[in-house]
Amino acid sequence: MPGEDNVIYIGNKPVMSYVLAVVTQFNNGLSEEVVIKARGRAISRAVDTAEVVKNKFMPGVEVKDIKIGTEVLTGEGG
Repeated sequence: MPGEDNVIYIGNKPVMSYVLAVVTQFNNGLSEEVVIKARGRAISRAVDTAEVVKNKFMPGVEVKDIKIGTEVLTGEGG
């Protein structure tokens, strides 16, 4: 997806896999901001990822914003 190079999508992998991805994004120097996105049960893993990065690997990093939303999907029948 174009324009989403700084987005990390959280799924079922271990937290440290996503922590490594976030730290790599910051260390590449291509972006000063990394967006962590998750849905459903993966939200807690996204929070854990952000906290591990902030507290253990990159103490100078701050959480800029937290957004929680709901998407309504309509089926074929309306």
